[in-house]
Amino acid sequence: MPEIITWLHWGTSSLAAFLASLVECVEALTIVLAVGATRGWRSVLVGTAAGLALLVLLVAVFNPLLGHIPIPITWLQITLGGLLFLFGMTWLRKAVLRAAGRKALHDQALIYQEEISEMEQASKPQGRWDWIALITGFKAIVLEGIEVVFIVVAVGAAQASLIPAALGAVAAVLVVALLGILLHRPLMRIPENSLKFGVGVILSAFGIFWIGKGSGFEWFGGDLAILGLMAGLMIAAVISVGLLQRRDRHE
Repeated sequence: MPEIITWLHWGTSSLAAFLASLVECVEALTIVLAVGATRGWRSVLVGTAAGLALLVLLVAVFNPLLGHIPIPITWLQITLGGLLFLFGMTWLRKAVLRAAGRKALHDQALIYQEEISEMEQASKPQGRWDWIALITGFKAIVLEGIEVVFIVVAVGAAQASLIPAALGAVAAVLVVALLGILLHRPLMRIPENSLKFGVGVILSAFGIFWIGKGSGFEWFGGDLAILGLMAGLMIAAVISVGLLQRRDRHE
C-alpha cells in the first residue's frame, strides 16, 4: 500500500503540473511564434530563455523556503490546500462555462494574428537587439508560467513531491517546444479547454484533500481518497455543463 500511495502522489503531481504547463506553454508559444515570425528570432528567443530561467529560479528558491517555515505541517496543509482549491476551482469554473457555451473558447489562430498585427505596428528595432521582441518573449513566458510555478511548488510542498511535479512541467515545456520547432505555427488542435477541465479537477481534489487532512479529518481509504474526489468533481462539473446548456435552451 505505501508504494501505491507513493506512486499516486508522484503520478498525480506530475500529471497536474504537466497538464497545467501544457496549457500555459501553448499560449506562450503562440505569442513567441508571432513575434519571431514578424520581428526575427534572436531577440525573442533570448527573452524566452530569460523568462524560463526566472521561473526555474523561483521554484528553486521558494521550495526550500517552504520547508524551513516554522509553522505546523497541518497549517501548511490547510493553507496550500485552500490555495490549490481556489486555483483549481477557478480553472474548472472557466472550463465549465466554455464547455456550456457561455464563455468563448481560446482561439490560438486569432491570438496569433492579433499579436502579428501588434508587432507590425510597433516601432522598428534600433541597434543589435530588438528590445520589444525580447521583452514580449520574456513577458509571455513569465506571465503564463507563474501559475505553473505556483502549482509545482504548492503541490510539491504539500506532499513532498516537488521533483515529480517539476519533471511534469519540464516535460510539457519540451513537448510544446519540440512541436513549435517542427510545425512553426500555433498548436490549435490541442484541446485546451479539456486540459483546463482536467487540471481544475485535479487541483481542486488535492485542495479538498489537504484541507481535510490538515483539519484532522480521516479520509476513507487514506490517500486513495484523492481519486474519489477527482471522480466526484468531474461528475459534478459534467452535470453542471448539462444544466447550463439545458437552461440556455429554455431561455
